[in-house]
Amino acid sequence: MEQTQVLLALVGAASLGVVATLFILRRQRKEAEAASPPESPFAASTEGEKRCPHCGMGNLWTDSRCVSCGRPLRG
Repeated sequence: MEQTQVLLALVGAASLGVVATLFILRRQRKEAEAASPPESPFAASTEGEKRCPHCGMGNLWTDSRCVSCGRPLRG
């Protein structure tokens, strides 16, 4: 009978741990969503420059690709 009680206690403790972990993850997800930054930390155009959304490099406003990483630029 003692082994059954120990087994039930272990199952109960494991269940409590899983539930607590789920609550912690849910709270962290809500905090992260509330504190999420805007879509881009850079302006679309800064005094004749376009910022690359990937690397943050300043490019001429006439460039269609980033001079640093080669990715396409918006606008």
